Amino acid sequence: MPIATVSPSTNEILKTFQPLNAQQIADKLQLAADTFRSYRYTSFEERQRMMLRSAEILESEKQAFGRLMTTEMGKPINAAVQEAEKCAWVCRYYADKAREHLADQVFATNATQSYVRFQPLGPILAVMPWNFPFWQVFRFAAPALMAGNVGLLKHASNVPQCALMIEEIFARAGFPAGAFQTLLIGSAAVPRVLEDPRVAAVTLTGSEPAGRSVASIAGKQIKKTVLELGGSDPFIVMPTADLDSAVTTAIKARTINNGQSCIAAKRFIVAAEIYQDFEDRFVKQMEALKVGDPFEESTDIGPLATPQILADVNQQVERSVALGARVLTGGKRVNRPGNFYEPTALTDIPQDAPAYNEEVFGPVASLFSVNSIDEAIRLANSTSFGLGAAAWTNDLKEQKLFIDELEAGCVFLNGMVASDPRLPFGGVKHSGYGRELGEFGIREFVNIKTVWIK
Repeated sequence: MPIATVSPSTNEILKTFQPLNAQQIADKLQLAADTFRSYRYTSFEERQRMMLRSAEILESEKQAFGRLMTTEMGKPINAAVQEAEKCAWVCRYYADKAREHLADQVFATNATQSYVRFQPLGPILAVMPWNFPFWQVFRFAAPALMAGNVGLLKHASNVPQCALMIEEIFARAGFPAGAFQTLLIGSAAVPRVLEDPRVAAVTLTGSEPAGRSVASIAGKQIKKTVLELGGSDPFIVMPTADLDSAVTTAIKARTINNGQSCIAAKRFIVAAEIYQDFEDRFVKQMEALKVGDPFEESTDIGPLATPQILADVNQQVERSVALGARVLTGGKRVNRPGNFYEPTALTDIPQDAPAYNEEVFGPVASLFSVNSIDEAIRLANSTSFGLGAAAWTNDLKEQKLFIDELEAGCVFLNGMVASDPRLPFGGVKHSGYGRELGEFGIREFVNIKTVWIK
């Protein structure tokens, strides 16, 4: 894929970029290594000052940053502006909490003094996706920089202007040149960067194949990895749930970011006694969504990010229908230029259909009726993914069962799965490993050093 800004609304090429050559990459890696040697010794107060300035820039210029995100990947403008605001939040969170999260931990042993110290590792490579082009990066960068590491960003090739803007934001905030650099490179150049001894570790948010590739390369180099991969999140609704809230949240959870989110609810598993009521309400609200120009504030769903994603979603729905799935609403491309797809709901989905066992990265919901909580949990867990899960019930015994039995890195009860700077985020099974955010996230890329003094 060429490195270019291509309008998802028209597929017009707006701007192209020349990838870095081998010497330019080497120069940036050396700058990162050189910067780390001094940056690691900066005080928390100095890092805090720069991180808070980053938050101020994000907040004061959120409209411009939102327009840039919408231009490159098509999310509705309101959501894009909110994404910039959330990035300011994560900057402020780690500016305030990094010292606390990385404070020495004292332990009583047979030594006169023994404790654990958390120290930065070095330059960290971040391979990031296009779907949340600011948020995915800042939720890595804020803790990494506050821990004393430096960052190297290999962003998705369809959001190069977002990638360059993030580097600019950190530079304007006062971080030294080399503390955070964007590498305009294609996927083929990633192995060489990751194999370079100056790169200490890697984090990737993306597809399962990309995660396997990066983890394999890093494993051969004995380098730490954090992977946040795909998801096929269940959204379970039991009879005691507040159905009005459950349906309204279900619509948002499936169509957030035009349906292009790893933690979007994708499989709606509903108790049989309330299933028909849920289906009727769900379909009605899906049909009421406005698909259109993502720069119009009244738009609910904009275009998918690329023609390939549109083709993949369309093919998954068509294959599912051919195998017996029934379309409740939508089910086809919108007849207009750009990568638009109708909000879609499917039911009667067989186990061998893509809508049953694959991640559908678009506004397509799969609806299932179950006869018991045990059946709901079995269906929810019958996937190779394990990122997030939502369950709606006011029965305390059912809540406990969902917490204990759902195979996911995040379980939300009576709410929508979402990332929060204060809480760890990540998955199990083929959704990856390691954690971002919260206290656990900032400790992923540090040396947890034991100190023992007699």
